Amino acid sequence: MAVGIFDSGIGGLTVYKTVNKNYPEMDIHYLGDTARVPYGNRSPETIIRYSLECTSFLVSNFHIDTVIVACNTASSYAIEHIRKKFGINVIGVVEPGAKRAIEVTNGYIGVIGTIATVRSESYVKAVKELNKNIKISQIACPLFVPIVEEMLVDTEIARSAVHHYMDSLVNDGVDTIILGCTHYPFLKNTINSIYPDLKIVDSSEAILEYLEKINLNKCQSGKREIYLTDEAPAFETLKTVLTDGIISQKITL
Repeated sequence: MAVGIFDSGIGGLTVYKTVNKNYPEMDIHYLGDTARVPYGNRSPETIIRYSLECTSFLVSNFHIDTVIVACNTASSYAIEHIRKKFGINVIGVVEPGAKRAIEVTNGYIGVIGTIATVRSESYVKAVKELNKNIKISQIACPLFVPIVEEMLVDTEIARSAVHHYMDSLVNDGVDTIILGCTHYPFLKNTINSIYPDLKIVDSSEAILEYLEKINLNKCQSGKREIYLTDEAPAFETLKTVLTDGIISQKITL
């Protein structure tokens, strides 16, 4: 049985890249809903509907027994709805990221993410469920996604945006930051250069621990397929970095 990964766009390819590297013989199918990106400014009801449609495509067309919800926004609202409807293994990015942050923090965690992810308080709830004594603050960083998709991550524009959003968190004493959007790992080096003592938690890496707990058939054909619901210039920009140049296929949900 294969693994399916979906995101509202191409940011989830950071998760795909991590899974691809660690499970080279497993079949992986990725769906980016680029026709309806971003999910971050949608209503909870719409986010849930889109997430169910993405999962339905993966389950209906491939032998999927595990779905990774690589979108922080969808992970914040749709996980339980997917589990209930499809009865398969579902791994989001919120719980793994929260767990890893608690393991490394000195006591004060910051979360950066989309407007919807921050509004949902999903990371706040996940952290508090695991350790109610941890202090946590969060802030939405809507400029980070376009900066990544324009590949401006190593520019003064990126540095200015990082300062704009994150200075208040760091000055308040945050010692660990959760990258609450799958685009944000591209900004790790920039963030680290500005705040060298800040611990950075990347949920795309934290999910590996959760995958190991599932009895996956790791010895398959190593098939790799990437599907997009619309043309995505950002995919053409980032595909060499994230997918080893795999060509995407366009589908309609």
